[in-house]
Amino acid sequence: MVEWITTQGLTEYAQAEAFMEARAEAIHLGEADECIWLIEHPPLYTAGTSAKLEDLTEPDRFPVHTTKRGGQYTYHGPGQRVAYVMLDVGKRGHDVRRFVKDLETWVIAALAEFNVKGEIRDGRVGVWVQRDDKPLTALGQPAEDKIAALGIRLRKWVSFHGISINVEPDLSHFGGIVPCGISEHGVTSLVDLGLPVTMDDVDVALRKTFDDCITSREP
Repeated sequence: MVEWITTQGLTEYAQAEAFMEARAEAIHLGEADECIWLIEHPPLYTAGTSAKLEDLTEPDRFPVHTTKRGGQYTYHGPGQRVAYVMLDVGKRGHDVRRFVKDLETWVIAALAEFNVKGEIRDGRVGVWVQRDDKPLTALGQPAEDKIAALGIRLRKWVSFHGISINVEPDLSHFGGIVPCGISEHGVTSLVDLGLPVTMDDVDVALRKTFDDCITSREP
């Protein structure tokens, strides 16, 4: 059984981390159900375990939180749906790579609810969309923008942290970092793509597609 929690307003990052750590431990001990937590943060940057200091180009712009999730620098802020996933990966086969792939599949399925084709790229974390409305890159390839980020941590085979989907954030806020260490591609959002999508719409899509993508698998 997965409990879904939606928090209105903006949640401070330290508060979110404390909740996730406590809930992950309770799930491990069998004292709480698995949980998907849908929230928004005030503007901030997070540094994952692979973050490079040179990718923080404006260190004084927003608060910077060092975290032990996988990945590099990312931005969170208003207009971005963050879905923190506190799930038992042990009962999903003890396969971290497959679990990450399931999360990517979940994001892609949710985006498809709005007729947005999200794609995965080797060597580039997150979910991307091809921008045929933009000029070709210097290498003559179609432009691509990142629409969703992903970074998780496991403790005792329970996940926390999770995914973020850009609904209608201020895209200029990404300018203080090199998102996920990738400078040759841009960042987009559902509204930037011309879609009149609300946070509630995205929440409905995430709940609708979850069971088909993040299934319980016994070892």
